[in-house]
Amino acid sequence: MPLPPYLQIEPVGQCNLRCQMCPIQFRRDGPPYGEPAFMRFETYTRLIDENSALEHLHLQGLGEPMMHPRFFDLVAYAAGRGARVTTNSNLTLLKPRRAAACVTSGLDELHVSIDGATAATYERSACAATSTASSATSASSTDAKSALARATPRLHVIMVVMRQNLGELPALVRLAAMCGADVLFVQHLCHDFAESSLPAHYRPMREFVEAQTLLHEDPARIADAFDAARRIADACGIALRLPQPPGRATHRRCDWPWTGAYVSYDGFAMPCCMVATPDRANFGRIDGRTLSEVWDGAAYEDFRPRLESPAPPEICRTCAVYTGAF
Repeated sequence: MPLPPYLQIEPVGQCNLRCQMCPIQFRRDGPPYGEPAFMRFETYTRLIDENSALEHLHLQGLGEPMMHPRFFDLVAYAAGRGARVTTNSNLTLLKPRRAAACVTSGLDELHVSIDGATAATYERSACAATSTASSATSASSTDAKSALARATPRLHVIMVVMRQNLGELPALVRLAAMCGADVLFVQHLCHDFAESSLPAHYRPMREFVEAQTLLHEDPARIADAFDAARRIADACGIALRLPQPPGRATHRRCDWPWTGAYVSYDGFAMPCCMVATPDRANFGRIDGRTLSEVWDGAAYEDFRPRLESPAPPEICRTCAVYTGAF
Protein backbone atom coordinates (compact mmCIF):
# COMPACT_ATOMS: atom_id res chain seq x y z
CA MET A 1 0.00 0.00 0.00
CA PRO A 2 1.47 3.44 -0.89
CA LEU A 3 2.84 5.40 2.03
CA PRO A 4 0.52 8.16 3.27
CA PRO A 5 0.88 11.79 2.15
CA TYR A 6 0.07 12.95 5.70
CA LEU A 7 2.31 12.18 8.66
CA GLN A 8 1.75 13.29 12.22
CA ILE A 9 4.71 13.05 14.55
CA GLU A 10 4.68 13.63 18.29
CA PRO A 11 8.05 15.29 18.94
CA VAL A 12 7.50 15.60 22.70
CA GLY A 13 5.75 13.34 25.20
CA GLN A 14 5.59 15.85 28.02
CA CYS A 15 4.08 19.27 28.53
CA ASN A 16 4.62 22.45 30.52
CA LEU A 17 0.91 22.56 31.37
CA ARG A 18 -1.49 20.15 33.00
CA CYS A 19 -4.84 20.70 31.30
CA GLN A 20 -8.03 19.17 32.65
CA MET A 21 -9.15 17.92 29.26
CA CYS A 22 -5.79 16.44 28.21
CA PRO A 23 -4.77 12.84 29.00
CA ILE A 24 -1.13 13.86 29.31
CA GLN A 25 -1.75 14.63 32.98
CA PHE A 26 -2.04 10.87 33.53
CA ARG A 27 1.08 9.88 31.61
CA ARG A 28 4.41 9.16 33.22
CA ASP A 29 6.69 10.47 30.47
CA GLY A 30 9.57 12.83 31.20
CA PRO A 31 10.52 14.49 34.48
CA PRO A 32 9.97 13.78 37.34
CA TYR A 33 9.42 10.19 36.21
CA GLY A 34 12.39 9.83 33.89
CA GLU A 35 14.49 11.37 31.15
CA PRO A 36 13.05 14.16 28.96
CA ALA A 37 10.46 12.66 26.63
CA PHE A 38 11.78 13.92 23.29
CA MET A 39 11.86 12.07 19.96
CA ARG A 40 15.44 11.43 18.88
CA PHE A 41 16.42 13.63 15.93
CA GLU A 42 17.82 10.59 14.11
CA THR A 43 14.48 8.77 14.45
CA TYR A 44 12.65 11.80 13.14
CA THR A 45 14.86 12.32 10.09
CA ARG A 46 14.59 8.63 9.24
CA LEU A 47 10.79 8.85 9.23
CA ILE A 48 10.89 11.88 6.95
CA ASP A 49 13.46 10.38 4.59
CA GLU A 50 11.58 7.08 4.31
CA ASN A 51 8.33 8.68 3.16
CA SER A 52 8.86 9.93 -0.37
CA ALA A 53 5.09 10.51 -0.66
CA LEU A 54 5.04 13.01 2.22
CA GLU A 55 3.13 16.20 1.47
CA HIS A 56 2.00 17.41 4.89
CA LEU A 57 3.74 16.93 8.25
CA HIS A 58 1.98 17.95 11.44
CA LEU A 59 4.07 18.18 14.60
CA GLN A 60 1.62 17.54 17.38
CA GLY A 61 0.88 15.16 20.19
CA LEU A 62 -0.12 15.44 23.80
CA GLY A 63 3.07 17.33 24.59
CA GLU A 64 4.02 20.92 23.79
CA PRO A 65 6.11 20.63 20.58
CA MET A 66 8.23 23.71 21.28
CA MET A 67 9.70 22.00 24.35
CA HIS A 68 11.82 19.91 21.96
CA PRO A 69 15.35 21.40 22.03
CA ARG A 70 15.61 21.02 18.25
CA PHE A 71 12.03 21.90 17.35
CA PHE A 72 12.94 24.38 14.63
CA ASP A 73 15.48 21.93 13.19
CA LEU A 74 12.60 19.46 12.92
CA VAL A 75 10.53 22.02 11.03
CA ALA A 76 13.36 23.07 8.72
CA TYR A 77 14.36 19.49 7.92
CA ALA A 78 10.91 18.52 6.66
CA ALA A 79 10.24 21.86 4.98
CA GLY A 80 13.57 21.54 3.18
CA ARG A 81 12.32 18.29 1.66
CA GLY A 82 9.21 19.92 0.28
CA ALA A 83 6.68 19.06 2.99
CA ARG A 84 4.15 21.56 4.27
CA VAL A 85 4.84 21.70 8.01
CA THR A 86 2.27 22.68 10.62
CA THR A 87 2.21 22.47 14.40
CA ASN A 88 0.08 23.00 17.49
CA SER A 89 1.21 25.06 20.47
CA ASN A 90 -0.14 26.49 23.71
CA LEU A 91 2.12 29.52 22.98
CA THR A 92 3.50 29.76 26.51
CA LEU A 93 7.05 29.21 25.20
CA LEU A 94 6.75 31.53 22.18
CA LYS A 95 9.12 34.34 23.10
CA PRO A 96 10.36 36.80 20.43
CA ARG A 97 13.31 34.60 19.38
CA ARG A 98 11.06 31.58 18.84
CA ALA A 99 8.47 33.75 17.10
CA ALA A 100 11.11 34.79 14.58
CA ALA A 101 12.20 31.16 14.16
CA CYS A 102 8.60 30.20 13.37
CA VAL A 103 8.89 32.47 10.35
CA THR A 104 12.41 31.60 9.19
CA SER A 105 12.23 27.81 9.73
CA GLY A 106 9.62 27.27 7.04
CA LEU A 107 6.64 26.64 9.31
CA ASP A 108 3.47 26.96 7.24
CA GLU A 109 0.78 27.08 9.94
CA LEU A 110 0.80 27.63 13.70
CA HIS A 111 -2.28 26.20 15.43
CA VAL A 112 -2.93 27.81 18.80
CA SER A 113 -5.10 26.20 21.44
CA ILE A 114 -7.22 28.75 23.32
CA ASP A 115 -10.30 27.44 25.10
CA GLY A 116 -11.59 30.56 26.76
CA ALA A 117 -11.93 34.27 26.11
CA THR A 118 -11.34 35.14 29.77
CA ALA A 119 -8.46 34.16 32.02
CA ALA A 120 -10.78 32.44 34.50
CA THR A 121 -12.27 30.10 31.90
CA TYR A 122 -8.97 29.51 30.11
CA GLU A 123 -7.21 28.59 33.33
CA ARG A 124 -9.84 25.99 34.17
CA SER A 125 -8.55 24.08 31.16
CA ALA A 126 -4.90 25.21 31.11
CA CYS A 127 -4.04 25.99 34.69
CA ALA A 128 -0.54 27.36 34.17
CA ALA A 129 -1.29 29.97 31.53
CA THR A 130 -3.74 32.76 30.79
CA SER A 131 -5.65 33.83 27.72
CA THR A 132 -3.99 37.25 28.01
CA ALA A 133 -0.54 35.66 27.75
CA SER A 134 -1.60 33.58 24.76
CA SER A 135 -3.00 36.53 22.86
CA ALA A 136 0.14 38.55 23.59
CA THR A 137 2.49 35.82 22.42
CA SER A 138 0.47 35.14 19.26
CA ALA A 139 1.01 38.81 18.47
CA SER A 140 4.77 38.14 18.62
CA SER A 141 4.49 35.77 15.67
CA THR A 142 2.39 38.29 13.73
CA ASP A 143 4.97 41.00 14.43
CA ALA A 144 7.80 38.71 13.32
CA LYS A 145 6.03 37.97 10.02
CA SER A 146 5.61 41.67 9.38
CA ALA A 147 9.21 42.50 10.27
CA LEU A 148 10.53 39.77 7.97
CA ALA A 149 7.96 40.44 5.22
CA ARG A 150 6.69 36.86 5.24
CA ALA A 151 3.18 35.51 4.83
CA THR A 152 3.71 32.41 6.96
CA PRO A 153 3.13 30.87 9.37
CA ARG A 154 -0.58 31.42 9.13
CA LEU A 155 -2.24 31.53 12.52
CA HIS A 156 -5.14 29.20 13.29
CA VAL A 157 -6.87 29.33 16.67
CA ILE A 158 -8.32 26.05 17.92
CA MET A 159 -11.12 25.95 20.49
CA VAL A 160 -12.51 22.82 22.10
CA VAL A 161 -16.10 23.77 22.84
CA MET A 162 -17.57 22.46 26.08
CA ARG A 163 -20.39 23.29 28.44
CA GLN A 164 -18.05 25.44 30.56
CA ASN A 165 -16.88 27.68 27.70
CA LEU A 166 -19.80 27.64 25.25
CA GLY A 167 -20.94 31.09 26.38
CA GLU A 168 -17.53 32.58 25.54
CA LEU A 169 -17.49 31.39 21.94
CA PRO A 170 -18.62 34.76 20.47
CA ALA A 171 -15.99 36.62 22.49
CA LEU A 172 -13.33 34.14 21.40
CA VAL A 173 -14.14 34.91 17.76
CA ARG A 174 -13.30 38.55 18.47
CA LEU A 175 -10.12 37.55 20.32
CA ALA A 176 -8.96 35.33 17.44
CA ALA A 177 -9.56 38.12 14.93
CA MET A 178 -7.69 40.60 17.16
CA CYS A 179 -4.72 38.22 17.28
CA GLY A 180 -4.53 38.14 13.49
CA ALA A 181 -5.77 34.57 13.09
CA ASP A 182 -6.93 33.42 9.67
CA VAL A 183 -9.24 30.75 11.08
CA LEU A 184 -11.03 29.88 14.29
CA PHE A 185 -11.51 26.11 14.26
CA VAL A 186 -14.08 24.98 16.82
CA GLN A 187 -14.32 21.29 17.67
CA HIS A 188 -16.07 19.01 20.13
CA LEU A 189 -14.26 16.98 22.76
CA CYS A 190 -12.69 14.31 20.59
CA HIS A 191 -13.32 11.15 22.56
CA ASP A 192 -15.38 9.93 25.50
CA PHE A 193 -12.80 7.38 26.75
CA ALA A 194 -15.61 4.87 27.06
CA GLU A 195 -13.89 1.75 25.72
CA SER A 196 -14.00 -1.22 28.11
CA SER A 197 -10.22 -1.64 27.81
CA LEU A 198 -9.49 1.88 29.08
CA PRO A 199 -6.54 1.83 31.52
CA ALA A 200 -7.87 2.69 34.97
CA HIS A 201 -5.76 5.82 35.38
CA TYR A 202 -7.64 7.52 32.52
CA ARG A 203 -11.03 7.26 34.21
CA PRO A 204 -10.94 10.92 35.37
CA MET A 205 -10.84 11.85 31.66
CA ARG A 206 -14.02 9.85 31.09
CA GLU A 207 -15.67 11.71 33.97
CA PHE A 208 -14.50 15.10 32.67
CA VAL A 209 -15.85 14.45 29.18
CA GLU A 210 -19.15 13.18 30.57
CA ALA A 211 -19.53 16.42 32.55
CA GLN A 212 -18.46 18.80 29.75
CA THR A 213 -19.69 17.30 26.48
CA LEU A 214 -22.32 19.26 24.58
CA LEU A 215 -24.31 16.07 24.18
CA HIS A 216 -25.97 16.98 27.48
CA GLU A 217 -26.40 20.70 26.75
CA ASP A 218 -29.59 22.56 25.87
CA PRO A 219 -29.76 22.61 22.03
CA ALA A 220 -31.16 26.15 22.12
CA ARG A 221 -28.13 27.39 24.07
CA ILE A 222 -25.81 25.77 21.53
CA ALA A 223 -27.71 27.30 18.61
CA ASP A 224 -27.64 30.77 20.17
CA ALA A 225 -23.86 30.63 20.76
CA PHE A 226 -23.14 29.27 17.27
CA ASP A 227 -25.36 31.87 15.58
CA ALA A 228 -23.75 34.73 17.51
CA ALA A 229 -20.29 33.40 16.62
CA ARG A 230 -21.19 33.31 12.91
CA ARG A 231 -22.42 36.90 12.96
CA ILE A 232 -19.26 38.15 14.67
CA ALA A 233 -17.00 36.14 12.36
CA ASP A 234 -18.69 37.69 9.33
CA ALA A 235 -18.26 41.16 10.82
CA CYS A 236 -14.60 40.56 11.74
CA GLY A 237 -13.66 38.88 8.46
CA ILE A 238 -12.33 35.69 10.06
CA ALA A 239 -13.07 32.19 8.79
CA LEU A 240 -15.05 30.19 11.33
CA ARG A 241 -15.37 26.43 11.38
CA LEU A 242 -18.08 25.11 13.69
CA PRO A 243 -18.76 21.44 14.43
CA GLN A 244 -22.07 19.76 13.83
CA PRO A 245 -24.44 20.28 16.77
CA PRO A 246 -24.94 17.08 18.78
CA GLY A 247 -27.49 14.84 17.12
CA ARG A 248 -26.92 16.21 13.62
CA ALA A 249 -23.62 14.52 12.84
CA THR A 250 -23.45 12.60 9.59
CA HIS A 251 -21.30 9.50 9.80
CA ARG A 252 -18.44 9.32 7.34
CA ARG A 253 -15.83 6.61 7.28
CA CYS A 254 -12.64 7.68 9.04
CA ASP A 255 -9.80 7.56 6.50
CA TRP A 256 -6.85 7.86 8.89
CA PRO A 257 -5.41 4.35 8.41
CA TRP A 258 -5.41 4.86 4.62
CA THR A 259 -4.21 8.47 4.33
CA GLY A 260 -2.30 9.38 7.48
CA ALA A 261 0.15 7.85 9.94
CA TYR A 262 0.83 8.85 13.54
CA VAL A 263 4.06 8.14 15.42
CA SER A 264 4.55 8.90 19.11
CA TYR A 265 7.74 10.46 20.48
CA ASP A 266 8.94 7.04 21.65
CA GLY A 267 8.33 5.36 18.32
CA PHE A 268 4.89 3.76 18.62
CA ALA A 269 2.76 3.72 15.48
CA MET A 270 -0.80 4.59 16.47
CA PRO A 271 -4.12 4.65 14.58
CA CYS A 272 -4.50 8.43 14.85
CA CYS A 273 -4.09 11.41 17.15
CA MET A 274 -7.52 10.80 18.69
CA VAL A 275 -6.24 7.67 20.42
CA ALA A 276 -3.83 10.01 22.24
CA THR A 277 -1.66 7.44 24.02
CA PRO A 278 -0.15 4.15 22.81
CA ASP A 279 -1.31 2.27 25.90
CA ARG A 280 -4.85 2.60 24.51
CA ALA A 281 -4.04 1.32 21.01
CA ASN A 282 -0.91 0.95 18.88
CA PHE A 283 0.56 -1.01 15.98
CA GLY A 284 3.93 -1.62 17.59
CA ARG A 285 7.16 0.34 17.55
CA ILE A 286 9.07 1.48 14.50
CA ASP A 287 12.44 0.53 16.03
CA GLY A 288 14.18 -1.85 13.66
CA ARG A 289 11.45 -1.48 11.03
CA THR A 290 10.92 0.94 8.20
CA LEU A 291 7.84 3.13 8.04
CA SER A 292 6.73 1.11 5.02
CA GLU A 293 7.05 -2.16 6.93
CA VAL A 294 4.87 -0.79 9.71
CA TRP A 295 2.32 0.75 7.29
CA ASP A 296 1.96 -2.56 5.45
CA GLY A 297 2.31 -4.68 8.58
CA ALA A 298 -0.14 -7.15 10.03
CA ALA A 299 -1.45 -4.80 12.74
CA TYR A 300 -2.46 -2.11 10.23
CA GLU A 301 -3.81 -4.70 7.80
CA ASP A 302 -6.01 -6.16 10.53
CA PHE A 303 -7.24 -2.76 11.70
CA ARG A 304 -8.30 -1.30 8.33
CA PRO A 305 -11.05 -3.77 7.40
CA ARG A 306 -12.40 -3.75 10.94
CA LEU A 307 -12.66 0.05 10.86
CA GLU A 308 -14.79 0.03 7.70
CA SER A 309 -16.92 -2.89 8.86
CA PRO A 310 -20.26 -2.64 10.73
CA ALA A 311 -18.34 -3.57 13.90
CA PRO A 312 -15.36 -1.19 14.12
CA PRO A 313 -12.74 -1.37 16.89
CA GLU A 314 -14.33 -0.36 20.18
CA ILE A 315 -11.95 2.56 20.66
CA CYS A 316 -13.24 4.12 17.42
CA ARG A 317 -16.99 3.78 17.95
CA THR A 318 -17.54 6.99 19.91
CA CYS A 319 -14.66 8.99 18.46
CA ALA A 320 -15.81 12.40 17.19
CA VAL A 321 -14.05 11.89 13.85
CA TYR A 322 -15.55 8.43 13.33
CA THR A 323 -19.06 9.59 14.21
CA GLY A 324 -18.81 12.75 12.13
CA ALA A 325 -19.23 15.08 15.12
CA PHE A 326 -15.70 16.51 15.23
